[in-house]
Amino acid sequence: MPKMTRTGKPKQSELPSTLRRSTAKAQRTFAQTHDSAATEYGEGRRAHQTAYAALKRGFEKIGDHWERKAALGPSDTQSALGGAGKRRQYRSAGGVDANASKKHLYDVAKRLGFAGRSRMTKSQLVRAIQRANDRASARAR
Repeated sequence: MPKMTRTGKPKQSELPSTLRRSTAKAQRTFAQTHDSAATEYGEGRRAHQTAYAALKRGFEKIGDHWERKAALGPSDTQSALGGAGKRRQYRSAGGVDANASKKHLYDVAKRLGFAGRSRMTKSQLVRAIQRANDRASARAR
């Protein structure tokens, strides 16, 4: 099902809930990429994976919405090494910018308000932010 209207605006009813709470640019990025991928590969899992991959290049998930990253680029090992179409699969960070600096991850953890962040390693911060994002998204639905 197309995610864009004929006038070029994202259909709010077709977007995932986290994107409905995000900026118009994030919505357009996802919707345009999804529609293009659906034309190329057909509607389904591959079109959604392609749209999320494009979204994660420029945005990161913080809490229950997506925010623009400081720099474009892959957000995790899965994205950096070729995406979901490859035979070898890696753990995805679920929208968390795992390639960001530890300081950035610490600041995100501080914004999300969880304790013990100063003693966490970078990978622990990524997992903790991912869990906090999942909880925030579930509460917002």
